[in-house]
Amino acid sequence: MKALVIHAPKDLRIEDRDVTPPQAGEVQITMATGGICGTDLHYYNHGGFGAIKLREPMILGHEVAGHVTALGDGVDSLTVGQLVAVSPSRPCNSCKFCLEGKQNQCLNMRFYGSAMPMPHIQGAFRQMLNVNASQCAVADGITSGEAAIAEPLAVTLHATRRAGNLVGRSVLVTGCGPIGILSIMCARRAGADLIVATDLSDFTLEMARNAGADEVINMATTPDGLDKFTPDKGTFDVLYECTGAVPALTAGIHAMRPGGTIMQLGLGGDMSLPMMAITAKELSLKGSFRFHDEFHTGVSLMQKGLIDVKPLITHTVSIDDAVSGFELALDRTKAMKAQITFS
Repeated sequence: MKALVIHAPKDLRIEDRDVTPPQAGEVQITMATGGICGTDLHYYNHGGFGAIKLREPMILGHEVAGHVTALGDGVDSLTVGQLVAVSPSRPCNSCKFCLEGKQNQCLNMRFYGSAMPMPHIQGAFRQMLNVNASQCAVADGITSGEAAIAEPLAVTLHATRRAGNLVGRSVLVTGCGPIGILSIMCARRAGADLIVATDLSDFTLEMARNAGADEVINMATTPDGLDKFTPDKGTFDVLYECTGAVPALTAGIHAMRPGGTIMQLGLGGDMSLPMMAITAKELSLKGSFRFHDEFHTGVSLMQKGLIDVKPLITHTVSIDDAVSGFELALDRTKAMKAQITFS
């Protein structure tokens, strides 16, 4: 089978890998679609992010969906031919955090396409993949492209859960990549009243408006665009910070009202924080990292038509054109979610 292997920055290769039969409790998936994520782009552009660097070749990818083509012994929850979204999250379910119900904090997590441990956890951008049956969410009724967005949707559902009650609240979303757009959708579904989104690209901001934002602000052309939300100690109850960039976080904090909640989703390395403003406004700063049971919830919401991710899919390329797909995904003037087909 073919697999997409990153060796170094800008060194993405299509390589052959052996196909093995599924073991007991596993199913074999013939991959249909994979979405190029911001993490994949960090590996492609820089060989990693922050302190996490490639130390050996690694198959990329963790946003995937495909069809069940073989069942291992003991699997009776799935049938051959079903379309499934594959959760890349594989907690051990035996460490202290898993036993506390915090599987996203698992001490022995095996998350596809991660250079955190050594040896690296190989990713899912390959034509065939054996997975635990429990990783599969049946996605009948939606396309494989939609099913592959279950992973970033789960990320934003987890953040929305941690944000608390959003009914009637005012929400600011900084950064309108896929995570930002999905945050808008989740916040609206959770009952948010006012949603304002900021970014540096008119293309992404138009996507944000179409996704349900009440107002969008281009901070490149209107750097003081949030000023109208700062009087009387600010406006917003919740900030979804999806950039990992200090200027976005700082501008967002100044527009928040006292007692508000900052949800930090963006991972761009360590950030300097305006601690005086956070302290004086008595803001709560919460990290949001990965997900667990939200993965199946996201698939269910898409199946029911309650969250429509189809507009996010702007480009689709074949595995043989994967490098062009990665280059497209880097262009924020025209790409939201670039996906790869594996057939």
